[in-house]
Amino acid sequence: MTTSTAKAPARNAYLAGVRDGWPFIFMVIPFATLFGVVAMDAGLSLGQAMGFTVLVIAGAAQFAALQLMVENAAVPLVLLAALAVNLRMAMYSASLVPYLGSAPMWQRAVVAYLNFDQTYLTSVTRYENRPEMSTQDRFLYFVGVATPITPLWCLMTLVGIYAGAAIPEAWALDFVLPITFLAMVAPMLKSLAHIAAAAVSIIVALILYGLPSGAGLLVAAFCAMITGASVEIWMERRK
Repeated sequence: MTTSTAKAPARNAYLAGVRDGWPFIFMVIPFATLFGVVAMDAGLSLGQAMGFTVLVIAGAAQFAALQLMVENAAVPLVLLAALAVNLRMAMYSASLVPYLGSAPMWQRAVVAYLNFDQTYLTSVTRYENRPEMSTQDRFLYFVGVATPITPLWCLMTLVGIYAGAAIPEAWALDFVLPITFLAMVAPMLKSLAHIAAAAVSIIVALILYGLPSGAGLLVAAFCAMITGASVEIWMERRK
């Protein structure tokens, strides 16, 4: 096999990933821009906001942490909130081991950095449908999916930062963050477990509203996770 022939499947795997990843830009553009706007409204500097988005690359966790920062929550609580929202990434990582566990360390590190909902779900679907893919092709496909998403996420955050800095304070964008959460959460309520978890989180958060530094939100999130898991187990037993 010639070198050019050997490189062809790898190149095809990467391009296939780019092709499957580019439709997500229609979701990335508004949410990344909005994060930049609300980051400025929350008082973050240009460096802080960009550092946040470049290091984390996780919309839900970024918005959750930012909400607590707006409420002057303590740093440990902000970190715990972001960790709680991103716990699913640990499950994503575990499920990727059969497909990418034999890849070199540096490739696994790249996948860990680029591991978010869109790259994970798209890649795992591809891996399941194409079990003949080599580990190298799987890695390149994963990176391909991330290629149109990750740079655009950072770029549009920067656009949002400058847009947010240009918006007069009199416009008061305080309402934007909670509305954004509603827009992100509502489409996820697809089962009884999801609805029960959401209901419990709302009730507990309202009851504990007076707790300092956003502690009520963390307690509500913990109760919601327990509720969702319990309802899921109950539903499985009924089947």
